[in-house]
Amino acid sequence: MSPEKLAYMANQIGRFFATQKGVPAVDGIQDHLRKFWDPRMRKTIIANLDNEALHLDPPVREAIERLRAS
Repeated sequence: MSPEKLAYMANQIGRFFATQKGVPAVDGIQDHLRKFWDPRMRKTIIANLDNEALHLDPPVREAIERLRAS
């Protein structure tokens, strides 16, 4: 799957968690990506995190940065 498609999907997840009460968006995004994304999808989005052409909403970027650090 292309990095652009993964960024689109991750931003959709981020928008969902931004509307949820009681769960910080970044925590929810990170947890969702860890639990439900295939390891190859996570590896691809993490590998492209520094690609400035890839648009990621700030909470999504932070969640992926946390995944990269873990």
